[in-house]
Parts: sequence; structure tokens; C-alpha cells
Amino acid sequence: MDLLYDHRLQARSTGTEFARTVVVPPWGVKLGGSIELAVHAVTRGTAWLWVESAADAVRLSPGEVALVRGGVEHFIAHEAGAACLDPDEFRRRQAPSPAPLHGDATVFLCGAYRFTGDVTAGLLDALPPVLTLAPATGEPLHDVIGLISRELAAGDPGRQTVLDRLLDVLLVLALRTDLQLSPAAPRWWRAVSDLRLRDALRAVHEDLSYAWTVDELAGLSGMSRAAFARTFREVLGQPPMQYVTDRRMSVARDMLRTTDKSLIRIATEVGYASQYSFTAAFRRAHGTPPGAWRQQSASAPLTVDDTACRPAG
Repeated sequence: MDLLYDHRLQARSTGTEFARTVVVPPWGVKLGGSIELAVHAVTRGTAWLWVESAADAVRLSPGEVALVRGGVEHFIAHEAGAACLDPDEFRRRQAPSPAPLHGDATVFLCGAYRFTGDVTAGLLDALPPVLTLAPATGEPLHDVIGLISRELAAGDPGRQTVLDRLLDVLLVLALRTDLQLSPAAPRWWRAVSDLRLRDALRAVHEDLSYAWTVDELAGLSGMSRAAFARTFREVLGQPPMQYVTDRRMSVARDMLRTTDKSLIRIATEVGYASQYSFTAAFRRAHGTPPGAWRQQSASAPLTVDDTACRPAG
């Protein structure tokens, strides 16, 4: 069982906005708060990143990666507090990448993660506003940053596909690193290591179409029904069947948004005996039937500023 895989599957990156930029001081760029998740890494030189106050700026050195959660503007510059331009103006003022690189040039990567699926509640909320990671040489995260940099510099055919997948890998590695250390990690992440609940959680995630009951899940965990229900609520903060329902609704939303599967097929795959019972459960959870929800979702615009993370070519 891999709950991080299950949860992150609903946050696929497609058409990732990604750029490799070469700059020499003075420089600074302001990035919009509409980006759902921004990824930044420095491969040469140094950069400073801050959200609201330059007094809280963090220094990025080669090999380090920073994730910035959406909702607020953030800034990247050659020094903390430097003047920062909007992306379009910043791009216009930058000369083509020097070759060979100027002695005090900085090379940094900037990417915007665009969510096309349903992100499980609490996954990104577990991240701080700015998460900075400094992987050591030889660690997978360090290697992925190097691969992204080389792919951006080469410009070979198929680059977009490669970048989409590499950003997926980078995000999973960064999330895994942070969740292993963070006291704010979501409950489901902490529950993975709880031997009392592991088998029950594995069963639910591996076969969501099955008509699970509390008694069956308790049996898989080797506990009485009452003890299992009490333990589950203590660890995950909700009753077992509410967890199962939330999981079913989450997967159903993803299928409604990203596939053309019929309602009866979705109902069957997420554990409902009929389209009627699925529709009733979906309406209770969302206040609207799944067919109407699908139509509304299809017409909803993307929330990412498509140009915000393209400071230079």
C-alpha cells in the first residue's frame, strides 16, 4: 500500500510551466499568488526567496529546492529585499543567456504545478508556506533537480513530457521528505505506520469497490469492532466508514473531472451498488448530483497564471 501514491495520483501535472533562467545582478522577479504550487531550484550561484517580508528571506544555493504554496505573491532576487519586476517586464529586460556563463551569473529553475485532478484535503495544507530542502549529493531529489536543469537546457523533442514527469517525481520526493519530518503531516500519513490500522487501510485503498463494513475492517486489524472504531477515530480523526466514504467521493470526483466514464461505471468502481445510491451519496456530500457537478467542473477555468512562472526563455 502506498497512500502517498493514492493521494498524489489526484494531482497530476500537465503542461507544466517551467523555465531555466540565467541572470546577473541586479535582478528580481515577483510571482503571482494564483500559482497553486511553485517549485524553485538554483543550479548555479545563489538566490533569495521571500513571501511577505524580505526579513524572512531564505537563501537558495545550488542543488536546493523550494516549494511555495499558492495564495500569496512571492519574490526571488539576487539579494533579499531587492526590487522585483513583474514576469513580463523581467523577461523583457533579460538578455539572452550568456555563453560562457558570466562569473557572477545565477541559473535558477522556476516551475508552476497545475492541478487537473482533485487534491486530497490536507496534502498541500501539510506544507508550510515556503518549504526549502537541501538534498545531499547522491540523494534522489538532488539528482532530479540536475535532470530537470539538463532537460531545460537541451530543448530536445519530447521535453514537455519529460518535464511533466520529472516535476511529478520532484513533488513526490519533496512531499515525502517533508511529511517524514513535519509534525503537521496529515493524519493518514501518520496512520500508515500504525500497525493496528495498516491492514485495514491497505484493504480500503486496494479495493474501494468492495462493500466494506466496520466489522470486516476490524477483523482485518485483529481488533473488536468497538476497539477498532475507537482507535481509528483517535488516529485519523473520523469514523472508519466516513473515511471510506470520503475516499470514495475523492476518487469519484477525480473520475468525473478527468474521464468520460458513465455514472453507473463510476458508481461501481467506487463501491456503490447502483447509480441511484451513488447519486444520493454524492448529493449528500456535495449538495449537487454527480452529473451536474461534472458539467460545472468542465467549465471551471484554471486558477494558475499561465505566464507567472516563465520569467525568461
